[in-house]
Amino acid sequence: MERPDVFVDAISRLERIGEQAAISPEIIDSLRAPRSVHIATLPVRMDDGATRYFQAFRCRYSDALGPAKGGIRFHPGVTKAEVQALALWMTLKCAVVGIPFGGGKGGVVVDPKSLSRLEVERLSRAYVRAMADVIGPDRDIPAPDVYTNARIMGWMADEYEAIQRAKAPSVITGKPIELGGSLGRDEATGRGAFLVLQDLAKRRGLSPADTRVAIQGFGNAGSRVGRLLQEAGYRVVAVSDSKGGVFAKAGLDVEALHREKQSTCGLGGIYCEGSVCSCCRSAPVEQITNAELLELDVDVLIPAALEGVIGTENVDRIRASIVLEVANGPVRSEADARLDERGILVVPDILANAGGVVVSYFEWVQNRQGYAWTLPEVRDRLQGVLAKAFEEVWGVAEGDNRSLRSAAYVTALRRLEAAIAAQGTREYFVDPAGH
Repeated sequence: MERPDVFVDAISRLERIGEQAAISPEIIDSLRAPRSVHIATLPVRMDDGATRYFQAFRCRYSDALGPAKGGIRFHPGVTKAEVQALALWMTLKCAVVGIPFGGGKGGVVVDPKSLSRLEVERLSRAYVRAMADVIGPDRDIPAPDVYTNARIMGWMADEYEAIQRAKAPSVITGKPIELGGSLGRDEATGRGAFLVLQDLAKRRGLSPADTRVAIQGFGNAGSRVGRLLQEAGYRVVAVSDSKGGVFAKAGLDVEALHREKQSTCGLGGIYCEGSVCSCCRSAPVEQITNAELLELDVDVLIPAALEGVIGTENVDRIRASIVLEVANGPVRSEADARLDERGILVVPDILANAGGVVVSYFEWVQNRQGYAWTLPEVRDRLQGVLAKAFEEVWGVAEGDNRSLRSAAYVTALRRLEAAIAAQGTREYFVDPAGH
């Protein structure tokens, strides 16, 4: 089944929830299209002397609440529509957790695993040269995303500073600690998802020992949330990556699985070439596909890979009671209503995976202050921000009888509405009383 345009899908969901919540049409109109999309072709000298050309994007979606914020992904499936959808979701994500950022996103159409380390560095620096007039500490602040990491962010920050002829550590977040990165940034998305699930568990009366969890995506976020859940006593029964997955009814040792993958399955400086499928020789497990993992009979399903993995073609086969969206947009909009009908609780991405952008905000603040926080400070502040956001979203959901996704969107849209209204909307300018 052909999937709809991801940006069209994202706008459809925005319009539907906005109309249901009686958000001003003027506010929805302001979010139907990004402020700007920059498209560039990056020439990169390859190790064999040839020059290859890579298409690149940077979208600044909204700056109503502050400078744009969003990651840069290196992936062969990057499209303009995907980047715009991700930037819209980031706009809502920053709004729902109450940090002073708008939404942005970037990407390069490339299979980074096919490049050498030097080629990845050249590509990273070429991206910044193409986007140097678009990004900036007070305009648009990039961060890592799919197949980019702290080292790549370090190269990008260095290139930007070379162009500007000045130090500008707050231009990019997710950098190495030695280059101004924040403690706790590498774990932030996974830890944030764990904290949100813990808040939900208290509300739903979940017992960790009796809660079975399946995680699709064993990258940084997926592996981190899996290890934190295991430490807290949850039973993680399945995990997968791009090459497939493993299942064990009695539960997996997620920490051992992660350690074995990192140490024996081809971790090569920038990217891990291994798979969880080949890392389980020491444990009695069953190999499964990514599609099979999504349909397991578990209590909590965590899609932590790419967007659009749950749609009309498989929504009726989802058997989890809770879906925690650690990936961006893993549930397509046409599947929302069916999941609600079936009583499956979806914790939306704009809340569940917001830990990364929250700690990116902390890094930006530390860079501008010139003062580094300790790891306990970062973790405590992260927990405080997410606990407040969860409480607010849960209150809207209960008070208005809404799904958590609808409640999160309403929370974000009301915050954006207030900021945009402060500048003056149609209602203000046509008010005959002049208020």
